[in-house]
Amino acid sequence: MHNFNGVVPELALVCDHLPQRTEGGIGALMPWADRLWLITYPSSGPGSGGGTGLFSIDDNMRMEKHPASVVGTYANRMIHPATSQLIMGPHFISMDGDVRTVEAIQGHRLTATMLHLTDPARMVYFLTMEGLLFEVDVETLQATQLWDMNKELALPEDAQPHYKGAHTSQGRIVVANNTYDEPEFKGERAAGRLAEYVDGEWRIIESTCFNEVTGRTNWDNVIFASGFDRASAILRVCLGGKWSRYLLPKASHCFDHYWQTEWPRIREVESERYLMDCHGMFYEFSPVLYEGKLWGVRPISTHLRITPDYCSWRGLLVLAGNQTTPIGDTNLLVGQPQAGLWFGKTDDLWQFGKPKGWGGPWWKADVSAGQPSDPFLMTGFDQKVLHLVNHGDKPVEVTVEVDFLGDGSWQEYDRMRLKPGFYWHHEFPAGFSAHWVRLTCSDEGKMTGYFTYS
Repeated sequence: MHNFNGVVPELALVCDHLPQRTEGGIGALMPWADRLWLITYPSSGPGSGGGTGLFSIDDNMRMEKHPASVVGTYANRMIHPATSQLIMGPHFISMDGDVRTVEAIQGHRLTATMLHLTDPARMVYFLTMEGLLFEVDVETLQATQLWDMNKELALPEDAQPHYKGAHTSQGRIVVANNTYDEPEFKGERAAGRLAEYVDGEWRIIESTCFNEVTGRTNWDNVIFASGFDRASAILRVCLGGKWSRYLLPKASHCFDHYWQTEWPRIREVESERYLMDCHGMFYEFSPVLYEGKLWGVRPISTHLRITPDYCSWRGLLVLAGNQTTPIGDTNLLVGQPQAGLWFGKTDDLWQFGKPKGWGGPWWKADVSAGQPSDPFLMTGFDQKVLHLVNHGDKPVEVTVEVDFLGDGSWQEYDRMRLKPGFYWHHEFPAGFSAHWVRLTCSDEGKMTGYFTYS
């Protein structure tokens, strides 16, 4: 086989030209039953993606399509501990590689699978991209719809639901909907959702685009959720039922639409180490929180790649892809749909694009007097510039604070007095850094506080 910097062309997943040219992405990867399992997706479910389905790769890098494979838009994967089955798409795969399929849900676009809250040994939940949440018996494969999340979370009628990640922990179900288009950017609509089901009812945590929700089953069962709004990327953290909010830079505008964010993940790719793909940038961080604080988040590299999933397999890091996607000939310069895999080492990611980005806590935002902003990531970037604009009609003073320990020990860095309509910028000295930076305005008003990292 050929290997071009980690890409093996013979292992590309190529879709048929007919019945229609569609999307061809690899939605999920998982090592299981002595093979690497993967499932590919078209854009619009059954009947739209000839050549997609359930595949596996053996230790000799031979790939084959499983006879039980069905065509569908699938990006879910989970191990069910009690019965030792891999769940991928609508398929349940035993340790021997035997495959069973849940026919009742195979026609849905499946985006996440999670453990059941009250009967985890016998049941699992499935979330669809359209917002239906099912429970499925892992033995009988009987499926029952529990909720329509669009109704439970009051999505606007003119918004297309586009649910992505979901997770159960700390006695709650957490789901993410990443609907985000120009009405969200302009502040005319808020159709994205991060929401949780706890104590018998659904509660909206935040109404903006969220893509991923995940966590381990130890170390206090911390839940992590990633998303974005107009100003920055967002990382939410739940510990003991309490949610914290952190802000990250955006590495590219090419992810600022809900169709452009195809399942950016937070995965454990080395033992007990997280790799996060968030808005065009890879990060490393630990699943452990000390004193309830998230710190040590470090950018690795920027990229333009659509990476719907990734995992470790036989000492390699494997990145799924979505490389060539006509989607009903909406792009007449793209031909046959196809997706590839990238094989390498985790440390190879540092050779991708240098960490750069922009973002901040305030984008023409209404701010309250004396209320500190959410922490914005500062570490891991060479050059750092802060831009401030007072859009209000009275003078204000902005305080810049840094947390260089990462434990919430905020230290004042500087203060700036801004007249109405005044713009000011500050270039941080070369080599200066901290884990987090935040801003506080002395009076209520409309402010922009934005960082550019290069």
